[in-house]
Amino acid sequence: MAGPVGTQAVDRASAVLTAVLGSTDPVTFADLIARTGLPKSTLSRLTTSLERNGLLQRTAAGAWQPGTAITDYALSVRPEDDLLRIAQPFLDALGEQTGETVNLAVPLAGEVRQVAQVDSTYLLGAVNWLDRPVPFHCSALGRVFLAHGTPLPPGRLPKLTERTITSRAELANALQRVRAEGVAVVDSELEPGLVAVAAPIRSADDTVVAAVSVSGPSVRLTGREIPAVARAVRATAEDIAAALSPSRTAIPTPTARKAGAA
Repeated sequence: MAGPVGTQAVDRASAVLTAVLGSTDPVTFADLIARTGLPKSTLSRLTTSLERNGLLQRTAAGAWQPGTAITDYALSVRPEDDLLRIAQPFLDALGEQTGETVNLAVPLAGEVRQVAQVDSTYLLGAVNWLDRPVPFHCSALGRVFLAHGTPLPPGRLPKLTERTITSRAELANALQRVRAEGVAVVDSELEPGLVAVAAPIRSADDTVVAAVSVSGPSVRLTGREIPAVARAVRATAEDIAAALSPSRTAIPTPTARKAGAA
């Protein structure tokens, strides 16, 4: 008797987990009922158990998305291992050129996940962003992904600073600028005084698979410095994309340019 009952419970939990993993957006409780056909009480028990074991987690709006056990595993066996290996010398060169923090990120489970970092040479602004999830709407890396097809998670846009864009219409205008300019620039929207510049990394079929950024305090990344940094970030992203492409015959060599060089 215990065998079939136990198997049924596993099958039901698997159905819930599969429904969440198969969605590009967080899944509401009502959607889970519709997708799994489970009674509310049964679904409530299963989601609570899956949450307790780190397989699911709630968003601020109460919907369900993959938990840390899933995302940590995804990162440990991540298909972007080749990306990390290929990109690292270019990230190092960009860090040497700018002196600021350099990050490589991918979109994962409704958040921006930064998977590689070159630390700033300065003490001011030195922050470890690795595996620290940040929202799409108020980060330069996140806006790169949103501007090139990653869906914006549902619900309100949290206001993290006085300058955070929380209007979807205003955000849409900002994303249009990202597409037009080839880079995203965010100033004091994620954290006061933090400026970041990011550019997309494209696969051979032109899909944006990752993004690279330079970030630092506004006292150094001023309006005068940002254009040169933007050119450097965009060039680095293009070099990484070229190195990733199997059809590319001439692979660029990562070399550190002088700080502020175009």
